Amino acid sequence: MLRWYQTKLKRRPFCTASITSLVLFGSGDVLSQQLVDRRGLAQHDFARTCRMALYGGVIFAPATTHWYRFLQQKVILRSPRYTLIARVTADQCVFAPINLFTFLSSMAMLEGKDVTEKLSASFITTYKANIMIWPPVQVINFALIPLEYRVLFVNVVNLGWNCILSSINSRG
Repeated sequence: MLRWYQTKLKRRPFCTASITSLVLFGSGDVLSQQLVDRRGLAQHDFARTCRMALYGGVIFAPATTHWYRFLQQKVILRSPRYTLIARVTADQCVFAPINLFTFLSSMAMLEGKDVTEKLSASFITTYKANIMIWPPVQVINFALIPLEYRVLFVNVVNLGWNCILSSINSRG
């Protein structure tokens, strides 16, 4: 299975990352609705799952793939330790707020809700949760995971994170 994935990733990295993100973002929402919210299949919001999957595949994967390549190529300091700190800092101070803003805005638009209201209600809470979870994850990602597998790594972690995101988004 890993060899098949590696082949697909080498041939079509953006497409492979997008499909992987689509599946895992959707799966994260299913987990959120069934394990966290305890909705049951009869009350499952399939439109919400589709919105999450769409965001993962169409917005998150391409943006993250480009972002990680940018960090790998442009953020290089005098020592590996400073480079790692700079990459994690850039990720949390630049990419994370933009990604959260984009996520919350696009979800509000797809749900037919007021974007400003959604951002006011959810952005700070979501960013605080982000800061508690993602810096250590990104230290591992940037220090140990090869560039071509970084989106996959964050997608696996995203299974849990998307439970949090989906729950915050559905309340906000």
